[in-house]
Amino acid sequence: MKFREVLRGRRMVRNYRTDTVPDDVLERVVKVVHRAPSAGFSQGHRLVVVTDPAVRAALAAVAEPWYLANGFEPWISQAPVQIVLGIREQSYHERYTETDKLEDDGEEIPWPVPFWWFDSGALFTLLQLAAANEGLASGFYSPAPPEELAALAAAAGLPDDVAVAGVITLGYPADDPAVPTAKLAKRRKPIDDLVSWRR
Repeated sequence: MKFREVLRGRRMVRNYRTDTVPDDVLERVVKVVHRAPSAGFSQGHRLVVVTDPAVRAALAAVAEPWYLANGFEPWISQAPVQIVLGIREQSYHERYTETDKLEDDGEEIPWPVPFWWFDSGALFTLLQLAAANEGLASGFYSPAPPEELAALAAAAGLPDDVAVAGVITLGYPADDPAVPTAKLAKRRKPIDDLVSWRR
């Protein structure tokens, strides 16, 4: 599939068919973790691919009530696959205290941008594109309350030193008449509002 077609297929989906996604397809999707940005090649990404119905239900029980209370149809519990995006911040500190990464004064860089979160967002986009390339649709959720993020980490079996950036839902898309594609297209800002040039 050509990149522009893959990119055009990338959008948030909240309605999935119940078909099982084959393991080989999921393996191709998550393999992008090896190509994901990682400051200093820190390799702090941690993914948990969840297809077990009980674990999927445990993850949904943490985050889906908010959506239901706000009038959305259940979609987290409906997704046949959930990928928990974890990030191990300490991997970055370990890497940036190695000799070749220390500042001139022997200290670790100050991290004005916490690149572990930046890199998680980049990995998320790669996973979405890889999923679209396989004919899969994806969604994303990440609760704001820290206790809910901790509950997701516990349900996924992540160790204490790995934080949850969010969870990607995956599956084959079902028709979703609730998605206002024409309305969204009208709200898209002109390219000149988003991109400036200094030529």
